[in-house]
Amino acid sequence: MGDNTASKNHANHQVFDLSTTVLPPGGSKCFDDDGRLKRTGTVWTASSHIITAVIGSGVLSLAWATAQLGWIAGPTMLFLFSFVTYYTSTLLASCYRTGDPDTGKRNYTYMEAVQANLGGFKVKICGAIQYLNLFGVAIGYTIAASISMMAIKRSNCFHESHGKNPCKISSTPYMIMFGVAEIIFSQIPDFDQISWLSMVAAVMSFTYSTIGLGLGIAKVAESGKFRGSLTGISIGTVTQTQKIWRSFQALGDIAFAYSYSLILIEIQDTIKSPPSEVKTMKKATLLSVAVTTLFYMLCGCMGYAAFGDLAPGNLLTGFGFYNPFWLLDIANAAIVIHLVGAYQVYCQPLFAFIERQAANYFPESEFITKEIEVPIPGFKPFKLNLFRLVWRTLFVMLTTIISMLMPFFNDVVGILGAFGFWPLTVYFPVEMYIVQKKIPKWSTRWISLQILSVACLIISIAAAAGSFAGVVLDLKTYKPFSTSY
Repeated sequence: MGDNTASKNHANHQVFDLSTTVLPPGGSKCFDDDGRLKRTGTVWTASSHIITAVIGSGVLSLAWATAQLGWIAGPTMLFLFSFVTYYTSTLLASCYRTGDPDTGKRNYTYMEAVQANLGGFKVKICGAIQYLNLFGVAIGYTIAASISMMAIKRSNCFHESHGKNPCKISSTPYMIMFGVAEIIFSQIPDFDQISWLSMVAAVMSFTYSTIGLGLGIAKVAESGKFRGSLTGISIGTVTQTQKIWRSFQALGDIAFAYSYSLILIEIQDTIKSPPSEVKTMKKATLLSVAVTTLFYMLCGCMGYAAFGDLAPGNLLTGFGFYNPFWLLDIANAAIVIHLVGAYQVYCQPLFAFIERQAANYFPESEFITKEIEVPIPGFKPFKLNLFRLVWRTLFVMLTTIISMLMPFFNDVVGILGAFGFWPLTVYFPVEMYIVQKKIPKWSTRWISLQILSVACLIISIAAAAGSFAGVVLDLKTYKPFSTSY
């Protein structure tokens, strides 16, 4: 009997004080080796999370990006970015556990991985960039969703007036609608509870990307020729300097289309082991990046083949296509549903971070820590937390207001892509990998990793410059809150 209580105490001691004792490698039946509930993720769930995060509104600007670069540079760049993304993602996946890949200490977020491997000042920089980027993505998604809702309205209005009415609409009410939906969804507390949402979003993103692709193919078949040139948009259509800026901006758009390293570690943290999470994650990365790239190539190239120099900035709403109008409506509805989900997938890490910080600073405060159970008939009671309610609502309101102030987000998407691409997708993964694998300075491996990093930095700077130039041009002709398309 005495024995039994001792071992019970010991077991409790094990779960709560992980610093001194570690659970056996597989953990127990219900818990993993870090004392958290057993993870259940597989290659398939991880891939669907990645595909949901990656194939987002980024797809729709690819035809435009390909048009700026032409038939040679366009597909080359798409392929190059996909390779870099895949390679650096495998480097990042190796940093999920510090030390031994099977039993080392887990890092639950991108920030913790940076903390464990690089420490100090770099963590602060990384955090600032990461959360700024997530904030920007939230704004970008609000704009993209409102543009799609407007496109549905416009395509129906065009259809009814047989194209005689120009159908000018303001985007503001649609942004507010999207904001309200996000406020409701933001109250779902945790990433893991959204796996069905991820599946729905993945299906939606395939729906609209496939419709875009299909319409592109139909248009090519109808005109019977591939449009476009080897070097991209011709100098008559745009000036020489414009062509340079737009090519750079196209790189930013492509970088944005691939960026998901931000949430890679959070996704990896849902995977069950054995086999070690790194192996599963590498498979998932390969699968999802391959699927995405194939898709991007098709969408970008078919869109360009269909429209040539005139490829619109957003394939499904730029009114490259008018008919069949119901098909466009389905595609745009799918975009909206997908963005509602993707918004949450991107914002949850940010929400969690602020809530953790608040709980650390004010552990006594009932407002922050107290969970009120609200009974829902037929479901588990919903845990309502006042701080979460207030802070997430304010966050969504802020992103919505900013979106209304500057709704030409094609350029700002380029800025976001450029701004997040080098530090988060290349620099930190490379640096952490070098520390983790103890790669000696000036060895061949070290030099080639650094060359990769510098090359990506140059591309990022160029893309940012191009996108800034785009924003400056847009600001010249813009009045806040009154933008109608």
